[in-house]
Amino acid sequence: MNSDEVRERWAERSGEYSPTYYAHYGPDETSDMILDLLDSLVGSDAAVLELGCSSGRHLAHLHDHGYDDIHGVEINDEAFDVMADAYPDLADAGTFYNDAIEEVAEEFDANRFDAVFSVETLQHIHPDDEAVFGELARITGDLLVTVENEDRDGNRERGDDGERDEASPASADDAESTEAAARRGVNYVREEVPLYYRDWNRIFTELGFEEAECQPTKRDTLRAFRRED
Repeated sequence: MNSDEVRERWAERSGEYSPTYYAHYGPDETSDMILDLLDSLVGSDAAVLELGCSSGRHLAHLHDHGYDDIHGVEINDEAFDVMADAYPDLADAGTFYNDAIEEVAEEFDANRFDAVFSVETLQHIHPDDEAVFGELARITGDLLVTVENEDRDGNRERGDDGERDEASPASADDAESTEAAARRGVNYVREEVPLYYRDWNRIFTELGFEEAECQPTKRDTLRAFRRED
């Protein structure tokens, strides 16, 4: 599957893992973790960008706790209708970009956002588009947060057994284990779109950031990176 096909699959996604799906579940433990990080490291006056914001459940949680300078990028245009219904205050307050991250990021000025974060989004960037990681580093003024699946042979700091819950990227009848897929470097969301396992620590420390925090989540790893002085 090439990069255009990957983008098209997410742009047209409905049902499971769609904007409606995530709006139904609403803010979760990851939303709380992101809020705590931003509160402690940048504060509610920060300009914040979410990559792959979907219908906005994480940004809505930030907005409910005093964050007003909030922005989101989302390729699926259904997300904004769902957002207007599920989180109308967020839809009115935020600035949103209906496009691929790879297209939007290069349009922003350097250090445009105090904080940039992603939740299970960068793991779907096609290898041909990995230059976007440099663009994300360029537009981040202080704090970059990733909540993503990882390369288990890199700097992953989890010891789980690879069990999957209902929101796991792999299909329930996948013959390979998550461990085997990670070693191979790619898995599939319901056998439809690829999920790439990467070493996020290496990627962003090589782009001028220092890792400030690392925490396991139910199925990912949260890493917070701060720009080196």
